[in-house]
Amino acid sequence: MTLRILVVGGGISGLAAARGLRVAGFRPEVVEELPATMAPGAGIYLPGNAARALRLLGLDAPLRPLGDLIFRQVFQDSAGRGLFEMDVAALWAGVGESRALARADLQQVLLTGVGGEVRYDTAVREMDLMDSAVKVEFGDGSVAEYDLVIGADGRRSTVRAKAGLGGAATPTGQVVYRSVVSGGPVLSDWTALLGDRSQFVAMPMGGRRLYVYADETAVAGTENPADPKARLRELFGGFGGCVPQILDVIEKVQVARTDEVVLDTPAQGSVLLVGDAAHATAPTLAQGAAMALEDAVVLGEVLKQSGGDVPAALASYQNRRRQRCDLVRERTRERDTTRDMAPAERDLMLRERGQEIFSDQYRELTEPF
Repeated sequence: MTLRILVVGGGISGLAAARGLRVAGFRPEVVEELPATMAPGAGIYLPGNAARALRLLGLDAPLRPLGDLIFRQVFQDSAGRGLFEMDVAALWAGVGESRALARADLQQVLLTGVGGEVRYDTAVREMDLMDSAVKVEFGDGSVAEYDLVIGADGRRSTVRAKAGLGGAATPTGQVVYRSVVSGGPVLSDWTALLGDRSQFVAMPMGGRRLYVYADETAVAGTENPADPKARLRELFGGFGGCVPQILDVIEKVQVARTDEVVLDTPAQGSVLLVGDAAHATAPTLAQGAAMALEDAVVLGEVLKQSGGDVPAALASYQNRRRQRCDLVRERTRERDTTRDMAPAERDLMLRERGQEIFSDQYRELTEPF
């Protein structure tokens, strides 16, 4: 099977898609608008279904030495008092291990999986969808035709816009803060403290470092804080538990707004969107990378099973992925609604039924995809 395939995006989603295609016997081209020197910062948490997808992509072995395994999630109120705990090892038993690691390490594993064949500094300027092919004009003026174009270029996808597959991503109202901390408290568990429409999460990620993720529900129309570290201290300075020790040593803080992407269809002609370009959600369930990795597995499988018949493969892909991606969006919204309840009411409910509620939000994701 010889198909001309272009993957647009050199992040987690694009590299995973390229790996899935290579495992299936295809040799896609991969382009990335940013330079190779733009390495991702902060950390990432991969639940068990992400580990399963990486195993199916043949990338579990290089991942094994990286980061720290997460066996338990501990939820506390803003003072550091216990709400409930989740045995994530039991939840994902038979599926895969949950792990926190540096995002750059995951990116490197994926890059190695596609042989490092990425054309950086290469933007997509124009796309012309023809009957059974796509003509692509790149930023340098060069033009090429492809049998299939995979848009894996994130929430603000250029491919999505050029292919007419949907408008701009919709803001969720959340502002997220991410950091990697050295010299903080020793944590063995994924630990979350829930505040008033805000939360502070810290977890071990290997090398005596902590991955810190925090968020707040912001007022519509406000700008990102000019000094995210100062805003983090303002938001969480009154928290207890592990937070004071982390705030004492935190240095660089990344800040971003989160968006949601909801499409009628991720495919148009010979163009398919995957990952956040197709179904971005708030990162509350830590399913962004997991869904992108699952997308990659299914993409390779359906294209191989179809014998390279692109329309048949894309129809099969949508049938397999639509319900699962919709499920993640629904469960994410449920989790965010719970988080944004009045703290007194929410904390009482979580002390009584938190383990049941939060475990149920993941239960269906333990099933095969």
